[in-house]
Amino acid sequence: MQRGPREDGDQLVVTRPTDRGEHRALHGLTRTLVANMVQGVTDGFEKRLEIQGVGYRAQLRGRDLELALGYSHPVPIKAPDGIEFEVPAPNQIVVRGSSKQAVGEIAARIRKVRPPEPYKGKGIRYRDEYVARKVGKRA
Repeated sequence: MQRGPREDGDQLVVTRPTDRGEHRALHGLTRTLVANMVQGVTDGFEKRLEIQGVGYRAQLRGRDLELALGYSHPVPIKAPDGIEFEVPAPNQIVVRGSSKQAVGEIAARIRKVRPPEPYKGKGIRYRDEYVARKVGKRA
């Protein structure tokens, strides 16, 4: 029995040698990785981020991204090969690319520059992310 992905006409078939647990796990992993590669080439992947905070903004500098997030200096983010940034509004960032892993990693790096804080909600968050708010000090 052949292991791993193989071509069957115009389809790519992923098979496993046995029904053991680790073979089943690797079978699903391989199938998902191949499916993500196909989707990346045909449609691409994107992550949308929102910036919240007074004076916080993003802008494009060529292919790269420049963030003003309340620090004493702007924070530049270089666009690696295969990744492109889009800034539809000063408080929105779209990361696009053909690799799901690379798009997610760059989006996480951008978010890490100023993660959302729970008291005022300021920072960079994913578009559909919920940030649990805290009350803070009471007099």
